[in-house]
Amino acid sequence: MRLLSLFSGCGGMDIGFEGGFWCLKKAINSDMHKEWITQDNGAWVKLAKTNFETVFANDINPYAKAAWVSYFEPFRANANEIYHLNSIVDLVKSYQQGQFSFPDNIDMVTGGFPCQDFSLAGKRRGFNSHKSHLGGLLDKDEPTEESRGKLYMWLREVISITQPKMFIAENVKGLTNLDNVKDIIEHDFASAANGGYLIVPSKVLYAPDYGVPQSRERVFFIGFKKSALTKEALYALSQESIDPKYDPYPLKTHSAKGDVNFNHLESIVTCKDAFIDLKEPDCSDDPSQQKYSKAKFMGSHCQGQTEVKLHDVGPTIRSEHHGNIEYRRLSSEHGGTNSQELLAGLPERRLTVRECARIQTFPNDYQFILGKTTTNVAVSASNAYKIIGNAVPCVLAYNLAKNLEAKWPLYFKV
Repeated sequence: MRLLSLFSGCGGMDIGFEGGFWCLKKAINSDMHKEWITQDNGAWVKLAKTNFETVFANDINPYAKAAWVSYFEPFRANANEIYHLNSIVDLVKSYQQGQFSFPDNIDMVTGGFPCQDFSLAGKRRGFNSHKSHLGGLLDKDEPTEESRGKLYMWLREVISITQPKMFIAENVKGLTNLDNVKDIIEHDFASAANGGYLIVPSKVLYAPDYGVPQSRERVFFIGFKKSALTKEALYALSQESIDPKYDPYPLKTHSAKGDVNFNHLESIVTCKDAFIDLKEPDCSDDPSQQKYSKAKFMGSHCQGQTEVKLHDVGPTIRSEHHGNIEYRRLSSEHGGTNSQELLAGLPERRLTVRECARIQTFPNDYQFILGKTTTNVAVSASNAYKIIGNAVPCVLAYNLAKNLEAKWPLYFKV
């Protein structure tokens, strides 16, 4: 299935939708999904490839493109050409002027449209964002259709142009309790291609429920092209309560509650699990493990000044600069609780780039600290922190992709 990826970032969604990557064995519930595992190497497993292939990717962040191309180049020679470093607004306008074409025969469109204007951590301007589609301040006082908070409308335009069988859009959970934003977005997506899409009720997915060691919650919007659906699928997906046989959202595979054994769920993946085999930065030969923020402790009242809990899931990895990256361990004077490591003389430090990537379930062969790449852009630790925090966790995306892949013959006419 041909996949068109928008707001691609460094490719968490794309990696998950294509599969074929290594992840922690504990992240996969082998009782439920044994067929997902193609290789087993102790604590790590390689996941089966899916039938999805990314044929178009897009973002405005040059560091995200540099990292994406560097990772995907070994799998496809034209990675640099696949990834378009343009604003979605400019791409659609170029298409309308006859100067640009999107790929034909698209089966799936994915897009994590910008979340800053809906996030609880921000000013929550929502549709009234004063930022432009390029990230700077708008020239006008009043927000426009080209503001950052309205970019999902341009995602809708690409859906109308390419008319995929399905699309998935993702954003922060905070969007769901900001006025009636969720309902408006669902209504707007339903109007794509002159009302040609059936939008199933959006759903917030909690990443630890799918083997991701991170307390990340994201809302997903899923739409189906009505004319491509079978009669049975159109009926099932139109119901208020969707039959599990047709439900596009994946079943939970993990749980922190007492129902683990009863429901055949695995225990949550913890930070300690995620950090397996990682050496301290001074002893590591991995550039992404060597790099970590040296920003000083700013007091517990500030964001990002807490220590991760090794026996629990990690915090939501945010798209942050050095000063707001959580701590791998705090000193005892700053409230550190990891007495065993402190007694061993290990210093207070923030999470490394690799540790953040592990919490986001990126494979170990994804390198984020890069010199000049094919795109002629170098990626620093500061750049890496930001693009990792913006990503969809690869394993969460894989759960979505495999569920949809399995149900594809039920959904669509041959």
